[in-house]
Amino acid sequence: MEKAKVYFTDFRTKAFGEGLPGKLKNLIRKAGIGQIDMENKLVAIKMHFGELGNISFLRPNYAKAVADVINELGGHPFLTDCNTLYPGSRKNALEHLYCAWENGFTPLSAGCPVLIGDGLKGTDDVEVPVVGGEYIQKAKIGRAVMDADVFISLTHFKGHEMTGFGGTIKNIGMGCGSRAGKKDQHNSGKAYIITDHCRGCRICQKECANGGLVFDEKAKKMTVDKEHCVGCGRCVGACNFDAIDFEDPTAAALLNCRMAEYAKAVVDGRPCFHISLVVDVSPNCDCHCENDAPILPNIGMFASLDPLALDQACVDACKKTEPMPNSQLSDHLKTPGFQDLHDHFRNSTPESEWESCLAHAEKIGLGTREYELIRM
Repeated sequence: MEKAKVYFTDFRTKAFGEGLPGKLKNLIRKAGIGQIDMENKLVAIKMHFGELGNISFLRPNYAKAVADVINELGGHPFLTDCNTLYPGSRKNALEHLYCAWENGFTPLSAGCPVLIGDGLKGTDDVEVPVVGGEYIQKAKIGRAVMDADVFISLTHFKGHEMTGFGGTIKNIGMGCGSRAGKKDQHNSGKAYIITDHCRGCRICQKECANGGLVFDEKAKKMTVDKEHCVGCGRCVGACNFDAIDFEDPTAAALLNCRMAEYAKAVVDGRPCFHISLVVDVSPNCDCHCENDAPILPNIGMFASLDPLALDQACVDACKKTEPMPNSQLSDHLKTPGFQDLHDHFRNSTPESEWESCLAHAEKIGLGTREYELIRM
């Protein structure tokens, strides 16, 4: 497979110039979004609206820049995401829409409607075959996502407590899965409690939507109900005392592989385009109701017709930067005895892993990791 083209521009702008939305428009035009026939086509723009309380998600201004270009090309864009598996403000369509509106995503600010991809309760999905899938034969994808004629991903590239980073493949694979689809991807590893580390604060329990955590009132320690734990990893990210881990050391890798296969199900056989912004690189997912200080500086905006090449280019750019001071990453690196893994994302969250996702995505034909970076 020949090298994919990945286009890049930084966040620098001149006084009285076009501004960042204008730079994003120019970037995606240069990267080839106009090659896609959008005349009278329904165009899904998949992005994350952010959990209430989190303010590191992409601003609506970026979504509007993309929607404006699609409208210019004759398409009919809509912003979309699917409901979550965990408790929070996005577990059904009503709460999800209120969350999106409160975070600034309205037809006026974003330039197009907002639709929740898997319906009112997260059950409106369609089974999509995964060509070449090793772990998933049929992915459960939100129906509105699959009903769209054209698929666009608009990704906030940041850290993630389980998958190392949240990039384009995660935005597509996990993000487009219905609630059943998300559970499908998270069904390998079970959490366990390191009792000596557990403080009995019960913060982790608030993150569990499936009854997988049970508090032992006598011992004042958390326990895991393995029958109900789906291995989503939310509790791991919530624990401040490193008291939760996974029994299966391959759980993160299996999640990554399933996620790549879900992404392939979404993009196979239809026109797609992908955008990723490396900005406000928080250590954890935008699904958290808070965001920590960025672990890396703002780098820029990337776009490509190839989702895998896009993720590879973004992670390569991140690896070349210096950690931000007063961040989770810099704190870890200053800790006596900390083992430097020479990887910003794994140093930020040592129990995470991302390499398996990109390797498996290439194996199943989602794209190529070889790319030519074209700077604008």
